[in-house]
Amino acid sequence: MFYRIVTCVVAAVLSGMLTAAQAEESVTLRLKWFHQAQFAGFYVAKEKDFYKSAGLNVDIQPGGPDFPAIQMVAGGNEQFGVTGADQILIARSKGVPVVALAVIFRRNPFVLFSLAKSGIKAPSDYVGKNIGVKVGGNEELIYRAVLAKANVDKARLNEVPVKFDITPLLAGAVDVWPGYLINEVLAAKEKGFDVNVVSPPDYGIDLYADTLFTTEKMLREKPDVVRNFVSATLRGWSSAIAAPEEAATITVKYGSKLTYDHELAMMKASLPLLQPDAKPVGWMDAANWTAAQKLLVDAGFQKTPVDVGKAFTVEFLK
Repeated sequence: MFYRIVTCVVAAVLSGMLTAAQAEESVTLRLKWFHQAQFAGFYVAKEKDFYKSAGLNVDIQPGGPDFPAIQMVAGGNEQFGVTGADQILIARSKGVPVVALAVIFRRNPFVLFSLAKSGIKAPSDYVGKNIGVKVGGNEELIYRAVLAKANVDKARLNEVPVKFDITPLLAGAVDVWPGYLINEVLAAKEKGFDVNVVSPPDYGIDLYADTLFTTEKMLREKPDVVRNFVSATLRGWSSAIAAPEEAATITVKYGSKLTYDHELAMMKASLPLLQPDAKPVGWMDAANWTAAQKLLVDAGFQKTPVDVGKAFTVEFLK
C-alpha cells in the first residue's frame, strides 16, 4: 500500500512538471542587428529567467541585412522583433500589419561625427567636405533632416556612399561619418582617435530608435503572451540599466567575438539613450510617432500617411 501511494505521488509530480513544461509558450525574438550590448536587456531577461518566470521560452535570433526583423516577423514564423520606429511606419504604409509595443532606445544613438583634428564641429563646417552617407535607411533620413534644420545645401557637399567599416574616416578619405554613439564612435576612440559629434536632437530631430514590435495577429490571438513578453523584457532592460557591468558579462555569452570591455563601453554609452528622462523604459507617445511620420513623409521616405494610433500600443506598458 505504501509503495502504491509513493508511486501515485511520484506520478502526480511528474505529471505536474510535464504540464508546466507544456504550458511554456515558445516564441522567437528577431533582433535589429547582430548580437551586442545594444540588446543587452533581452539577454538579461533570458539569462535571469524573467522570460521563464513569465511562462515563455524565448529564442533570441540576430538580425542584420540578411534577416530584416520586419520581414521575419511579418512572415508569421517569428513572434517579436526589434526595428527602428521609422520602419514600423513605413511597413504599415505598405500594408504590413506590425505594431510597436515599446520603445527601447527613446533617444536615437545615430550621430554624425568627424575626427577632432579636422576641426569640423557643426553642419555648417560640412561645406566642401567629403560626407559619408548610408543611403536608403533612417541614417540618410536623419542626416538630411539635420542638413535642412541647419540650412546647409547638400549641393555644396561631396556626398560619399559608405557602409559600416570606418576605415575611410580614419584614413582621411571621408571627413564626416554617419554612425552610432554606441558603436562607430566607440570604435574610433578605441583606436585612439578623438572625435567631434553632431547630435541630431540638438537640431530638433529626435526619432525613436530600437522599438519592440509584433503583429496585429499576435495581439488578437495571444494578448497574454504579448503582455508577459513585454513585461519580462522591460524587467530585463531595467535590470541591465541598473547593473551595466552584469549586463555586459551576460552579453558576451552571445557572441564568440564579443569582448567585455567593448560591450561594457557600449552599455554605458547606451544608458542616457535608453532612459533620457524620468519616464520608464519602454515609454512612447503619440506626439513623437506623429512627428516621425511627418519627417518620413516630408522627406519622401514614406509615400502614404497611416493612422499613427494603430501603429503602436501602450496597452502592455501598464
